[in-house]
Amino acid sequence: MAKPKKQPRPKAVTPKGFRDYFGAEVTQRTEMLRAIAGVYHRYGFDALESSGVETVEALGKFLPDVDRPNEGVFAWQEDEGDWLALRYDLTAPLARVYAQHRNDLPTPYRRYAMGPVWRNEKPGPGRYRQFYQCDADTVGSASMAADAEICAMLSDTLEAVGIPRGDYVIRVNNRKVLNGVLETMGLADTAQRDAVLRTIDKFDKVGETGVRELLGKGRLDASGAYIDGVGLAAEQAEPVVAFLTSGGSSTAETLDNLRRAVGSSETGARGVDELQQIADLLAAQGYGRDRIVIDPSVVRGLGYYTGPVYEAELTFEITDEKGRPRQFGSVAGGGRYDDLVKRFTGQEVPATGISIGVDRLLAALREKGRLRTAEQGPVVVTVMDRDRMADYQSMVAELRQAGIRAEVYLGNPKNFGNQLKYADRRASPVAIIEGADEKASGVVQIKDLILGAEIAENATLEEWKERPSQFEVKRGDMVVRVREILSGHQQS
Repeated sequence: MAKPKKQPRPKAVTPKGFRDYFGAEVTQRTEMLRAIAGVYHRYGFDALESSGVETVEALGKFLPDVDRPNEGVFAWQEDEGDWLALRYDLTAPLARVYAQHRNDLPTPYRRYAMGPVWRNEKPGPGRYRQFYQCDADTVGSASMAADAEICAMLSDTLEAVGIPRGDYVIRVNNRKVLNGVLETMGLADTAQRDAVLRTIDKFDKVGETGVRELLGKGRLDASGAYIDGVGLAAEQAEPVVAFLTSGGSSTAETLDNLRRAVGSSETGARGVDELQQIADLLAAQGYGRDRIVIDPSVVRGLGYYTGPVYEAELTFEITDEKGRPRQFGSVAGGGRYDDLVKRFTGQEVPATGISIGVDRLLAALREKGRLRTAEQGPVVVTVMDRDRMADYQSMVAELRQAGIRAEVYLGNPKNFGNQLKYADRRASPVAIIEGADEKASGVVQIKDLILGAEIAENATLEEWKERPSQFEVKRGDMVVRVREILSGHQQS
């Protein structure tokens, strides 16, 4: 009889493009989401938690560079034939939710949503297939006051999570202005219009000269390869260059430059008027150019947005993997999308919103040293006698009821040194010790692990005597003395 073939053990590896998050990272994200939610709630937005799975039909085809709706997403087919997929953002689900429940929702409907999204794309350094987004949207209002409010709220949010004024700028533009520029150019060929849009999107990388070359015959890139241009004459490309370089020293100057760039286009003129309204509303609330600025170079989501667009950029410098200084860049973006709900209802429903890249924002705060790098662990109650576990559980219950994070050591208590090593690995600030002698005397030993580590590293023998890291207290004073130690470390 043949011997059964042994099944290989599964490999303990994270799937490509995914990662695990531990203790401090999860806590940091939770604290950030709580701070963001506080700002959104203060602005009157309500929380929404929609399904992480949608039908492919409901999600639609909005990811770039894909030919079919279920490319770029994690999708599967149900037995009855329907295709389902993990959501790739939080906006497409909002359109479905509003269309489905619009009769029960207020108009306008103001919601915020936070959670993971999934994209079946090629992963790379810092680019994962699962990441967190944090969105806020207003559905059902065509007023530019809704767009101005989103920008103001984004500014307040960045400051609430620890990005001070001067370290960020929110840039605002309008897709209608860009459409007006394209009308002025008189481009009838769709392929040529798309080529112009792709060139515009490269402005921040190649600058004015590079855009002129790419709109014309072409240019050599940094590697020496020749990139074919769109083939426009210099005078035909001029409106695009005028549009991209319209930024002035004041909002009024920028808007005047944009009006000249759109020429006689009615669409472009409406776009400039909308920017004027947004600027006036923000100024009335005290948001100046030091925080929010009209910037024609912002052209995000060319095929997605129908009006104003905005992007939050962090302006401080960091060092890349090669030691070169560079700006951190964008952490949030959004705009007006008046056609998304129409896919479900057949009627245009105006909407505008913002999406914050939570992981990028956390990375920025780490770069600036504004996040705790390590989370403080729990107070550890050590076990000197395994038959007295009820006494130790009583002690830890008192600590928890006082609001102090605490746990009883649940490993093998035979080696006391291993218990203290465990406390060190848990980053515990305090260990509680109660052996038979302490129990009989009605006292406990309190060991300040943080102070003990500092003394071991830096202090002389005399300082150790003056500041003992372990001392005896009455059992009834345990909670008070532990709280004093924790408070002292928080202030230091």
